[in-house]
Amino acid sequence: MLDNDKIESFIAEWALTGGSELANTQSFVNGLCALIGVDPPKGSRANDSHNDYVFERRVFQMEADGTESFGRIDAYKRNCFVLEAKQGSDADRKAAEQGEADLDIFGQTAAARFKRGTAKRGTPTWSKAMVEARGQAERYAKALPIDHGWPPFLLVTDVGHCIDVYADFSGTGKQYTQFPDAARFRIALDDLRDEDVRARLATIWTDPLSLDPSKEAARVTREIAGHLAELSKHLEKREQNLTRVADFLMRCLFTMFAEDVKLIPEGSFTEFLTRMKERPENFAPSLSGIWTAMDKGGLAGMLGKAGETVLRFNGYLFKDTSAIPLNADEIGLLIEASTHKWNHVEPAIFGTLLERALDGKERAKLGAHYTPRAYVERLVMPTIMEPLRADWAGVQAAAGQLIEAGKADEAHGVIQKFHAQLAQTKVLDPACGTGNFLYVALARMKELEGEVIGRLVELEPEGASQYVAELSGHTITPENFLGIEINPRAAAIAQLVLWIGYLQWHFRVNGEGKVPPEPVLRDVKTIENRDALISWDKKVLERDEHGKPLTRWDGETMKVHPVTGKKVPDEDARVEVERYIAPKAAKWPRADFIVGNPPFIGGKDVRERLGNGYFDALFKTTDVPESADFVMHWWDKAALALRKDKTRRFGFVTTNSITQVFSRRVIAKHLNAKAGVSLRFAIPNHPWVDEKDGAAVRIAMTVAEPQGKSGRESGMVQTVIDESAAPQTVTLGSISARLAPICALGRM
Repeated sequence: MLDNDKIESFIAEWALTGGSELANTQSFVNGLCALIGVDPPKGSRANDSHNDYVFERRVFQMEADGTESFGRIDAYKRNCFVLEAKQGSDADRKAAEQGEADLDIFGQTAAARFKRGTAKRGTPTWSKAMVEARGQAERYAKALPIDHGWPPFLLVTDVGHCIDVYADFSGTGKQYTQFPDAARFRIALDDLRDEDVRARLATIWTDPLSLDPSKEAARVTREIAGHLAELSKHLEKREQNLTRVADFLMRCLFTMFAEDVKLIPEGSFTEFLTRMKERPENFAPSLSGIWTAMDKGGLAGMLGKAGETVLRFNGYLFKDTSAIPLNADEIGLLIEASTHKWNHVEPAIFGTLLERALDGKERAKLGAHYTPRAYVERLVMPTIMEPLRADWAGVQAAAGQLIEAGKADEAHGVIQKFHAQLAQTKVLDPACGTGNFLYVALARMKELEGEVIGRLVELEPEGASQYVAELSGHTITPENFLGIEINPRAAAIAQLVLWIGYLQWHFRVNGEGKVPPEPVLRDVKTIENRDALISWDKKVLERDEHGKPLTRWDGETMKVHPVTGKKVPDEDARVEVERYIAPKAAKWPRADFIVGNPPFIGGKDVRERLGNGYFDALFKTTDVPESADFVMHWWDKAALALRKDKTRRFGFVTTNSITQVFSRRVIAKHLNAKAGVSLRFAIPNHPWVDEKDGAAVRIAMTVAEPQGKSGRESGMVQTVIDESAAPQTVTLGSISARLAPICALGRM
């Protein structure tokens, strides 16, 4: 335990600097290291190969004229962080005092960097200076030697006042966001009294990757899914209606989540379950009473010792308040699930695991691999977040110029307008499964929104009501995220995943205790349970000469061949043959971005897997070649959305046979069209995990946008360099190129 006198002495000493431009960055960092119990940096040496933990670490950049320029990182620790001070470095101060330009790799003079440090705290100029320092830190991280990789943390400090913490655990340098969230990323000097804050800083210095929340979240999520699977297995033995079982368990798990994020009194539901284990005959009517109260808001008599008042949840989830009777052992399984921290659940994988837990056919796959969040982000970032963050960078630059001109109120208006546009941005996944792509998009967009709101609060005109208090109806919610999914259970899970993810991010952005407006769950279903490619007037059964319905293999169920040991279609798994009357191409809702992972079915397998009726109906509505992979129907519709519906970008995971002739024709049609599309990002061959069975497969990723005025634009091609640690880690290399013709991708 650190001596409190040392903590108070450090805080008092640096508070007295008042943000002076003479505040010494190195002295502050040295004192901070002593406070958190880590070794301080050393001075940089002439040989940069020794400068892995130093002050004034040089980074170099080759200029267009062949010359080399360099800049200095205020403090740097390899594989840990880049630290940039708002005040600039001590060398900046000396150069400015002597009138030396000392241009850095960004063309800034020492005087400009030094001036940034003189901005008065609490002013728009100070906010601008902190944004500029964060941008400088990112650019320095980018300029590091390739073999250093991207540091997981950026630290931006106003010496003696605060440290802003940004993290990116992806290793790509494209996802630095406020850490651990928008409410706690800024560590004020006084916060150093908190032992947890000091421990967090020390870990950034010593073991930064251990702070990656996805690792703990994945473990918790697997354990919870295991408890739910066991209970679902019990209930399926006596309940005929399996949909009722699934809906009941989804209401249970949301109630556990609500308890842990304090939407209902903390611990109240677990206490209720504990009491009911002693009187299981009262469980079903009592739980139904709680859900009725949550639906309408008001007194829930069975919560707490004498009842608790709960918020009005309403929405779609608690329209059915029926509860299934459970015995004491089954209630015990719910208690085990409820003891986990549900606010730590990782929605990006929870949907997949929940679907496996609730489906008897899928339950055996609960321990199988699932698609890692990092894989999903690899597509979501170039499809959605890079364009949005480019927009945000432009807005911040414009706001900075207005602040420099003394027009802080106008700068606030520019950012407020951007936030209004961001809050209206729509994302569509037309094959959304249990919603993992939509959730990751939501999470990344809420992170961006947190930054935007933070800037608005900093620039709030004097006397105005705080912007955060006015967010009702003007923020990113599940209504921004649209899905189409043919499996009804997966569609229901996807909707729940979005609400859980949204509420997690609501509290991360706004802080604990700031509950969302009622009703907590709006009665808006953004996930449509339907076919994404065709619609029809009706379906009729095909019958034999005796009037008996014809059947076919269900297209999914496999069995192990007794001789070869290989998986083959299980012909005992049958479905009825249907004919589609008046098929038409399905319409997709308009969206700014389209992203997803459509089904993996090779072109030669579509008829067998989906049946003659569907195959014939589909090809009455499209000109996609019959031999093209099934996913190319999604690619074709998304490309048309770019060209006709003002969609900004789309990105899909496809089979890696996308470069083969029939699939290539679909892409070429849109690349070569007048006002066609450009490929902006591609990975031609990447490992993936098939959600159906956890099998390892090979896929491609492509991202497209409308062609610019100059025609096709160049894009980024990434190739896998090392996948020995997959699926946890896949190392990629990048080149910039014009991504056409698409056949070139297969040779990279």
